[in-house]
Amino acid sequence: MLRELGVDHYRFSISWPRILPTGYPNVINEKGIQYYDNLINELLKYGIQPMVTLYHYDLPQALQDLGGWINPLSAEWFEDFARVVFDKYGDRVKYWITINQPSGVCVDGYSGLIAPGVVSKGVGDYICVKNVMLAHARAYRLYEKEYKNKYKGQVGISLGLSWAHGVTNATENEDAAAIYRDFTIGLYMDPIWSEAGGFPRSVRDRVAKKSKEQGYKESRLPTLSPEEIKLIKGSADFLGLNHYTSFLVEPADQQFDSPSVDDDMGVKISHNKNWRSSNSVWLKSAPYGIYRLCLYLNKVYNYPQVFITEHGWSTTTGLNDQSRVTTLRDYLSAILFAIEDGTDLRGYTVWSLMDNVEWIAGTSDRFGLYEVDFDSEEKKRTARLSALVYKRIIEKRIVENEWEPENWQIEITKGKEREEL
Repeated sequence: MLRELGVDHYRFSISWPRILPTGYPNVINEKGIQYYDNLINELLKYGIQPMVTLYHYDLPQALQDLGGWINPLSAEWFEDFARVVFDKYGDRVKYWITINQPSGVCVDGYSGLIAPGVVSKGVGDYICVKNVMLAHARAYRLYEKEYKNKYKGQVGISLGLSWAHGVTNATENEDAAAIYRDFTIGLYMDPIWSEAGGFPRSVRDRVAKKSKEQGYKESRLPTLSPEEIKLIKGSADFLGLNHYTSFLVEPADQQFDSPSVDDDMGVKISHNKNWRSSNSVWLKSAPYGIYRLCLYLNKVYNYPQVFITEHGWSTTTGLNDQSRVTTLRDYLSAILFAIEDGTDLRGYTVWSLMDNVEWIAGTSDRFGLYEVDFDSEEKKRTARLSALVYKRIIEKRIVENEWEPENWQIEITKGKEREEL
């Protein structure tokens, strides 16, 4: 499929328990090592650069049984895992992503919505954020110290960032949007990319005030020590940007669970009713959002180097996915404007190559350029219209809104691979 599309990189994750079944480096699963060896070598054989994510939500159960990311030892566990992977594949992998979407791991994971399915709103989620950011930084510093000079690779982190602005430009709505951005963007960006480092002051002050009102002895948001702030600050060569949609924000007129991140923010989010809908209730098309997000990151964080590591659109089954094609073109056009206006964007990755099991949505939300027949024994893959359009975009390096394929057969472009090799 990758060769048919003609991509020049492929982002995939390495499963921690597949490499270290116990979670610790005392037992290394050689068959797991071989699996990724084969994949990386085959990608390179065809001129496709591997972009490897170390952690995409699959924590070994033995470590979850010890508290998972709530356990302060989790940063050390992750560094040990990263060392094994860097040792095995560092000679061939030049792009590393430590952790995928800390907000998903922590805020969603400790709201009970997704794995690990632990409900610890407003407490466990913040502890998790601190430990995940420390884990990321420890893996980054490890690579920087022991591997960078030898292998010349880059290490970043992928953050799930949506754009958000006031539902109108009234002051109270824009203030609410600023709060939302600080909790959903700043909480993860500031520790690495801000001049001061650490969590945003607005978030620290807000959670501390709420915590005191609720009878807590100290803030539910853990403190970062000066040493921890220094460790995390500057710990990324690039930002992996996972972007799907945007939100309109206003002050909340409802009660939230207390404590919780939602209660700490105290805002209401919504979509514009005119934005096109996908098959997922949370996903609407607002291409201007990625443009405004990129400009915001430039202004607040001094033009970070960016790879878009996820962007996609959900449909139902079927090969004629015109809505995905339209969304792809609209967002790529917005991204071109962001580049023109100074964004240091180095790459783009569609979510996803093929349909997969999408969290609690299962196989009902289809994100793939290739459709997967989950009922067939061999899980047959078939190119959708979007695969052909994406192939064309990759070949021509331009967005052609009117282009349509003559037929829906996709094949490897002869000569291209030979030229790359």
